[in-house]
Amino acid sequence: MMIFRRTDVTAHLMRNRIYMAFLGIIILLIPNICSAQEIEQEFQTILDSTYQANKEAVGIMIHVESPNKSISWTSSVGFSNKEMTKKLNKNQPLLIASNTKTYVSASILKLVENGELKLNQPIKKIINRKTKRLLKKSGYDVNKITVKHLLSHTSGITDYVNDAYFLFVNENPNYKWTRAEQIKLAMKMANPIKAGKKYAYGDINYLLLTEIIERKIGSPFYTAIRSLLEFKKHNLNNTWFVNLEDKPTNTLPFAHQYSSKFNTSSSNLDPSWDLYGGGGLASNTKDLAIFFQLLFEGKIIKDKIILKKMHTYVLPKEKSIYCLGLRNISFFGEKAYYHGGFWGTDVMYLPKYNTTISVFTLKREKRKINAQISNQIIKILKK
Repeated sequence: MMIFRRTDVTAHLMRNRIYMAFLGIIILLIPNICSAQEIEQEFQTILDSTYQANKEAVGIMIHVESPNKSISWTSSVGFSNKEMTKKLNKNQPLLIASNTKTYVSASILKLVENGELKLNQPIKKIINRKTKRLLKKSGYDVNKITVKHLLSHTSGITDYVNDAYFLFVNENPNYKWTRAEQIKLAMKMANPIKAGKKYAYGDINYLLLTEIIERKIGSPFYTAIRSLLEFKKHNLNNTWFVNLEDKPTNTLPFAHQYSSKFNTSSSNLDPSWDLYGGGGLASNTKDLAIFFQLLFEGKIIKDKIILKKMHTYVLPKEKSIYCLGLRNISFFGEKAYYHGGFWGTDVMYLPKYNTTISVFTLKREKRKINAQISNQIIKILKK
């Protein structure tokens, strides 16, 4: 006759309870997993059909991050070059150009959160002395231009990026630019406007912001941004400043990005033409989407009031939808926080759905399909 001790019975019952609880969780999760897989298959159908109708786009890459739907989905279709000799890999990096501005803005706002800067602080004492002299000589009032003006492109400083600049870059693809040289070029074109009165998008604003980051942190802006935004902690392992930092280990080769308007590709141009804060980062769709998701979930900038300023209009909406490093837009009737890059890289966060969508098209003149794909993705998420 077998005798059970009370402790044996108790342990047996406890194991059964744990097992049943675990089984219950699995049963609850199965519908979500199946639903997510079905949704992702719908996403893939959209991507495939869009590419079939737009093969001149060369290749399309996408990531959808939607934690409420248990979705973290990356895919690609097409080729990594226009010769169509290599299939596009969904994890390949691209130059994300002006998408870099959101990272710069977030870094500045981290400094604000840390008490090291103020948004309404004049730039007089926080930019390089040489730059300050150039600005003053060119007619700009450095006592009136603030950090917020730079972030929102309302500084009134004339940009150096214009048709003549693109022509020079195209004719001199291997020319190595410095930030100081680009700032000096902007001063040669100076046509000052009173700060805070008018929106005029310009990379010059973000070059000055990277100067401010360097002076506050005491290290190169690219390492400061990496540290302030905690790339390592957040596993943003495929995001780096090209030529300024080493390419991360195990990162795939770049896919090629094309512009028929300028008859060139990203691989033909020295990256320094767009490197010092107005652009400069390389990333893939997943890293970019994850960054936006973390940002607007409050995991990078934790102060909710400061984070809200990032997507709050600086000027009346009818004058500018640009906020602090991104645009607050109505996307087919849905509120979205958006930024795009020169080569055809787009990302948006949709607060209503707690979802981020990033889409890259390798031929920039076909970037309209990014919006088409994103709109169809949202329709599926709304079901």
